[in-house]
Amino acid sequence: MGRLRRKGEAGAAKAYVTRSAAIKKLQCSLADFRRLCILKGIFPREPRHRKRANKGSSAPTSFYYAKDIAYLAHEPVLQKLRDHKAFAKKLSRALGRDHIIKERYPTFVDAVRDIDDALCMIFLFASLPSDGRLSPSLLENCSRLAAEWQLYVMHSRSLRKVFLSIKGVYYQAEVLDQMITWLVPYQFTQNVPSDVDVRVMLTFLELYQTLLGFVFFKLYTDAGLIYPPPLDAKKDESAAGIGAFSLQEARLASEETVVKSQKSKVVLDDAKRISSKDVRQTIKSIQASSEDDTDVAMEDIEHVDGEADEDFVPQSSSSNPSEAATLATLQSLSALPQTSLAKLFAPYTFWLSRETSRPIFEFLIRSFGGRIGWPLTSGSGSPVEESDESITHVIIDRPLVVKENETDEERERRQRRKYVQPQWVVDCINAGKILLEDTYGQGKPLPPHLSPFEARQDAYDPTASIDMEDAVSDEDEEEIAEEMEDDEEQPEKAALKAAANAQDTAALQAAELVAEAAGVDYGSFANAAKKAEKQKVAPQEDAAEQDMNKMMMSNKQRKLFERMKHGEKKRDQERSTLESKRRVVEKTKTKQARFAQS
Repeated sequence: MGRLRRKGEAGAAKAYVTRSAAIKKLQCSLADFRRLCILKGIFPREPRHRKRANKGSSAPTSFYYAKDIAYLAHEPVLQKLRDHKAFAKKLSRALGRDHIIKERYPTFVDAVRDIDDALCMIFLFASLPSDGRLSPSLLENCSRLAAEWQLYVMHSRSLRKVFLSIKGVYYQAEVLDQMITWLVPYQFTQNVPSDVDVRVMLTFLELYQTLLGFVFFKLYTDAGLIYPPPLDAKKDESAAGIGAFSLQEARLASEETVVKSQKSKVVLDDAKRISSKDVRQTIKSIQASSEDDTDVAMEDIEHVDGEADEDFVPQSSSSNPSEAATLATLQSLSALPQTSLAKLFAPYTFWLSRETSRPIFEFLIRSFGGRIGWPLTSGSGSPVEESDESITHVIIDRPLVVKENETDEERERRQRRKYVQPQWVVDCINAGKILLEDTYGQGKPLPPHLSPFEARQDAYDPTASIDMEDAVSDEDEEEIAEEMEDDEEQPEKAALKAAANAQDTAALQAAELVAEAAGVDYGSFANAAKKAEKQKVAPQEDAAEQDMNKMMMSNKQRKLFERMKHGEKKRDQERSTLESKRRVVEKTKTKQARFAQS
């Protein structure tokens, strides 16, 4: 018995394909299908039995050979059309966002001023792991943008302040006279919380990526650099970080392109050999014809542009005709020497130990002109080896351990280099000068790391001196009374303090008797009493005035005022607590010093 033949799987139904079925199989649009058929010479065919070819349907349609459609499925032009369509979608999507950026930021300075949040968001997503909610391509794009920003800051030497906090590292750079502050989290394993709506953050991220793309392109172009910077795939795979990117000047890149074009000796066109000389002559003829059509020659345009850029004729002022006016031009400003802060680490070469964070300190040191090297465990691409004689500082964050089997060469190398803790680099940047390395030596207790950003005037400053005379507590009264017996000046101070703390007339009379017994004259005692009385009356008057003002406020304003006062009181309590703790520490150090001297 022969094989059973099913309807629609043999004969004309298999040999022919309708146009809609062909488009569905090739996954292209009707316009692309028509263009591809014209290019490849494929035309509709008319089957003998249209009803059989259309699987029993009599609807009018166009038919093609099934073999021709299978031939088109492997055509490289089809893949090019698909790529072009995908690019057109991306371009239309980007153009759809352009007007949003232009509306929100009319000028480029406005865009630069508003990239603080964008940078924080980009660096945050660059440190997140890839999961079902975050695609790898999105995180890779964030990492690329973060590296491009760091490269520009290092190239322009625009970093100004750094602060190591619990949340991460705060950086502040000055770009176009705008202070830009952003936060970079530490390189720990990050997890996306389940209670965070990632879709809202992705909407912000979509806007920020477009904004940073515009800003970076403008910054790189103004600096004469190619954007985006070329990426070395091998270095990137070996964890080279920002070292995998290379900055190239646009002028050098254009010269390389010209050289490559000149090396192509022969161009094949319609089976005719055309030399590069013929191409150059054709270009010259086109330029000559375009110059005849224009009103101004190219040389005149270049001459006028050069004069407009730099040539400035000083004019004398109306008030002082003998003195000519001076105006700084762009080239004169660029010719000025850079500040010493931009070349703070230029004379030094650093070596990072394996426990220090390489991305942070590579960015800091290179931003201020220093050279840096790291071990292979921190990534590849180190420009400096550990045995290099030019290394002046070793950044190490381990306790000091004495090696027993240390060779003479290692001992000499250790004596020649300075081993400092990572905080030394940050404090030098914030101070704007090279600090003494002895305070930040390996294994030593570090000084307080203060925020370089502007703080409140009433904030606690651990570096400021404190008044040890106010360091009196209830627990220390007996100790102070014992010390007063050995000091002749202490009774006078105690009497004046009693006059200042007198609450009623009886206490004031008792303080007066104590002052008289201590030998204090009446004038000093009276001045101290009057001063204390004024200090007591002033807060009462201020409180009464505040109560009157609160009565004139609305309910909303009164609540806001009370919250403000509560915040001020809380900050005052925190400051006083820290100051009291510091006084205790200072007093303990003083006692230990006296005990050591005795």
